[in-house]
Amino acid sequence: MLQTKNCRECSKVRFLLVLLLLGVCGICHALNLSNAYLSPRNSERAVRAKTQFIILHTTEAEAKSSLRKLSRNGEAHYCVDRDGKVYRIVDRRKVAYHCGTSMWSGRRNIDDVSIGIEVVGYHDRALTSAQYAALKELVLLLQKLYAVKDANVMPHAQVAYGTPNRWHRRSHRGRKRCGMGYATPSVRKLLGLKERWLVDPDVKARRLTVGDDFLAKILYAKNADSLLPYRLPGAQPSKKPSIHAKEKVAISPKQAKQVATVAKAVSKVKAIVPKAPTVKEVFIKKGQTAWDVAREAYNAATTIYVFPDGRKVAGDQLADWESLVAGTKVILGDENASPVQTLTAGTHPRALIGDALTAVDTWYIRPTGGRLQGSQLTAKHLQALPPGTKILTGYAMCGPVTSKNLPSKLCPTRWDAPDTYYLFPGKPLQAASAIDMKRVPAGTYIFYKN
Repeated sequence: MLQTKNCRECSKVRFLLVLLLLGVCGICHALNLSNAYLSPRNSERAVRAKTQFIILHTTEAEAKSSLRKLSRNGEAHYCVDRDGKVYRIVDRRKVAYHCGTSMWSGRRNIDDVSIGIEVVGYHDRALTSAQYAALKELVLLLQKLYAVKDANVMPHAQVAYGTPNRWHRRSHRGRKRCGMGYATPSVRKLLGLKERWLVDPDVKARRLTVGDDFLAKILYAKNADSLLPYRLPGAQPSKKPSIHAKEKVAISPKQAKQVATVAKAVSKVKAIVPKAPTVKEVFIKKGQTAWDVAREAYNAATTIYVFPDGRKVAGDQLADWESLVAGTKVILGDENASPVQTLTAGTHPRALIGDALTAVDTWYIRPTGGRLQGSQLTAKHLQALPPGTKILTGYAMCGPVTSKNLPSKLCPTRWDAPDTYYLFPGKPLQAASAIDMKRVPAGTYIFYKN
């Protein structure tokens, strides 16, 4: 029987799909995948319309706490542990909230068009060989599935940006250094990526300014490898020969019994000794500001400043930011600070949000619940804003909520995001994570990252 032209085309497509699936399955066998931390938020998340980017992160914390947080909030699609084990968090087809305030080539909310991979580790330390190997295989798999080009496999630091604050009058690149090493030639070579961006399109177009000179060099300089504060695995030979995991060392029965006795004693000690809390502490150096060490968490209630004389002040209680001298210790309790600024007595909004004072995407929420758009305010209005006014920069508003227009319909991909806020009639501003979504009253407005 003769095939029609359409049938021949269908056969070609099926053949290509089979080849692709075979390739994907081969990669799957190389990965150690686990569903142990699948997020309970999966059912709530919208399906992405398209996938243009793969965004790589570093957890900036150890595995146990990171995996719990990622799973609880649905903040990534995958997480790669130090042994190379890969945990699925959010269905790869759906939106995961991993980028926060983000932009690339003018496109905001990169969460909506990307897959996020967290890797247990820190931006200023090398990953393990097992992590690089697993990450390489995972990225290759996702690139094949979604046709993502090498250059669009990027670190979080490259797409994250900060809105204006007391340290930066304009929106700026440099809100996070998360995963910055993924942009360097040496690390990209380990991951099998041949292309990298050589310029920041948003800085070039003056949509953003450079807020972190060191980060900009890591992301784009030709000598970026030499600037990394760590050496990659295999860069130097190990001082001691390592024993392959499958090799066994012969020991006598007596020695084995002694080892077991010691191990049992150690486990008992670990059980009664409380673990020290994981707290990140840094010191302000000469010429540094609070933003240099704490970024957007500089004025958070969970950020504590310990002055050289012993005084302790929480970030939301500190008014004189010029008083932070070299040697002041900064204790960071939560780096995911709220994007909401609160106006205090005697403070002009300009001190908090710089040139975003009268922007169309700046919103002022009065203590009584009324909302004001920055573009509608005059200098007189700004001066008269009462203490306690909440300020959101880089936000869009949708609403009001009705029985037919529920939050998930009004704001499909951001309605329950951690940086989305709800304004109930006559109530103060509330984070999406703090409200019962089944009891959102009619007349409510939603503010989401624009």
